[in-house]
Amino acid sequence: MHLFYTPSLAPQHLNFVLNEEESKHAVRVLRLQEGDTVYLVDGLGGWYTAKILEPHPKRTTLVIEQVVQSYEKPSYHLHVAIAPTKNNDRTEWFLEKATEVGVQEITPIICDHSERKEVKLDRLGKVTVSAMKQSLKAYLPAINPAVSFTQFLKEQRGRPDVVTCIAHCADGEKMYLNDVCRPAGNYLVLIGPEGDFSEKEINQAIEHGFQPVSLGRSRLRTETAALSSCIEIALLNRS
Repeated sequence: MHLFYTPSLAPQHLNFVLNEEESKHAVRVLRLQEGDTVYLVDGLGGWYTAKILEPHPKRTTLVIEQVVQSYEKPSYHLHVAIAPTKNNDRTEWFLEKATEVGVQEITPIICDHSERKEVKLDRLGKVTVSAMKQSLKAYLPAINPAVSFTQFLKEQRGRPDVVTCIAHCADGEKMYLNDVCRPAGNYLVLIGPEGDFSEKEINQAIEHGFQPVSLGRSRLRTETAALSSCIEIALLNRS
């Protein structure tokens, strides 16, 4: 199955032209020819079946044969707010795996113990697009601009429909994530940096209504903890 990301494609389109990057991949790499069937996703739930009319390395023309909206739409919404790791590769690894497992929104948060305070959204976007195509999904996770921990908490005020949790390693009473969450819900999980959240940040989150949670007895790396939360929520919502 050959899947292409086409964010400008709309359900009313009868024909479509792949951009130069996707056209080159289709013709030069995959060696697709006239009459071959391909599949397109818009990142918003649209799944399109198309046939190649004219293969061209710069502008491959397609005819749309079938459109499915809300293709395998998740029954839940998971938002992971994660402190960027010092090593960019680890953050990219998390984004790739989380997209495959299931996550709908990601926000980089800059914390007291953060060693990295800048995030290249363009690069992260490419990672999620690739993972979306690899895992045959029609929804592309939203990646928000980086924001300070304090500002992020302020932006989450007044959202009683969202189950809000903070995963940390400090002592204190905590519940397991799957005991706090229920199926088909909206979830927001905070994941701290390599040095964990500061005591001040943990107290701030609790004051804002965040439930302290544990992801198990092992001490996990930032990206592992974030992926673990995605897996737990995905399993909770598996039908």
